[in-house]
Amino acid sequence: MTTSELNKFLRPHVAEFIGTFVLVFAGCAAITVGKLSPEGVALTFALVIATMVYTFGHISGGQFNPAVSVGLATGGHQSWLRAATFIVAQCLGAIAGALALRLTIGSTIAGVTNPAASVSIGEALAMEAIFTFVLVIVVTAVATDPRAPRETAALAIGGAIALGGLAIGPITGGSLNPARSLGPALIVGDYTNLWLYVVAPIAGGVAAALAYRYVRGGADASS
Repeated sequence: MTTSELNKFLRPHVAEFIGTFVLVFAGCAAITVGKLSPEGVALTFALVIATMVYTFGHISGGQFNPAVSVGLATGGHQSWLRAATFIVAQCLGAIAGALALRLTIGSTIAGVTNPAASVSIGEALAMEAIFTFVLVIVVTAVATDPRAPRETAALAIGGAIALGGLAIGPITGGSLNPARSLGPALIVGDYTNLWLYVVAPIAGGVAAALAYRYVRGGADASS
C-alpha cells in the first residue's frame, strides 16, 4: 500500500474517531458538570452531532455510531469491511473521549447509560431500538437518497438525536449509540447493562435500513 493509498484509507477513519471523541467528551461533560437539565443534555448531544456532521460529513459520511455504520452496510450503501473499520475508529474515539474527560474534569465522570429503576430491561431494549430506528432511517434517507435535501442533513440528524434524548433520556439515557455507551462504561468500569446499549441500537439500525430500502422504492429510487 502506497502512502497515498494509506492516507486515503485513514482520513475518513480519523474523522470518525474525532467526531465520536467530541460526542462523548462534550456530551458526558454536560452530564458530569450537572448544570444542565435533561433537556439541555439532550440538546448538547444533538448539537455535537449536527456540528460534526457538518464538519466531517463530506469526508466520512459523519456516522459516529456503530448502529449507523451497520445500518448503512445492511442497506448496501457501504461495504461491511468499511462498516467494521469505522466501528473500530468510533469505539476508540469514544473511549478516548471518556478518558480525556476523566483526566481533565476530575476523578469521577458521569455518562454511563443504565435504565431507570422504573423501566424493565425489555422496555429499555424496545425504547432504545425504536429511537435508534428513527435515527438511522433519517440518516439513511438524507445520506443515500438523492431526492432528500442534503443541505439540511446535519439538522435532520441532530433533530433525531434530540428527539431520542428528550423522549427517553431520563429513563434509558437515550444513547442510541453503542460507542457512546462503551466509552464511559470502560473508563468508569460499569458494564452492567452495556450489552443492552449494543444490542438494541444495532437491531434498530438494521430494521431502519431494511424499512427504508422498502419505502424508497428500489435501488435507483425511480419509482
